[in-house]
Amino acid sequence: MPDYGQETVRGRVTYRLLLSVHAALRSDLERVERLAAQALDGISAEELTRELDEIKRKGMLWRLKVDCLRYCRFVHSHHNAEDVGFFPELRATNPAIAPVIDRLEADHRKVSDLLDEVETVAKALADDDGDATRKAVADALHALREELLAHLEYEERRLEETVLRLPD
Repeated sequence: MPDYGQETVRGRVTYRLLLSVHAALRSDLERVERLAAQALDGISAEELTRELDEIKRKGMLWRLKVDCLRYCRFVHSHHNAEDVGFFPELRATNPAIAPVIDRLEADHRKVSDLLDEVETVAKALADDDGDATRKAVADALHALREELLAHLEYEERRLEETVLRLPD
């Protein structure tokens, strides 16, 4: 166990909150994966757009970034809050965690690019409902899912010990 303190009430609450947000993100990603499969199976462009709009309205993941799909707005906001407010405190609590934080910040940039790609290909459906566009939507959704799931798992595993010891 590191020598930077004992678990705190604040640390346990913060870690539970992190896990709760990640659970909501995973739930939305499952829905996104189903939609990607439907895009390849020939769902109409109107229905695909309607489903994306539904995810944007109700899915936590789609509520994260300014000028992006709502899901993107949420992810971007969550990552920005971590980068600006959460990660500096973790670095101060446990300086040895710096390489982990560096990787997480790099992951945030990758996820941001993937969210932008989802937005771009989803908008392309309005002009082109062909197989290539549908495949681009499905591929973008798959790439986002894979990257974000790997990021969430890494973050939870590597930050737990430090987060649990955040000062009260």
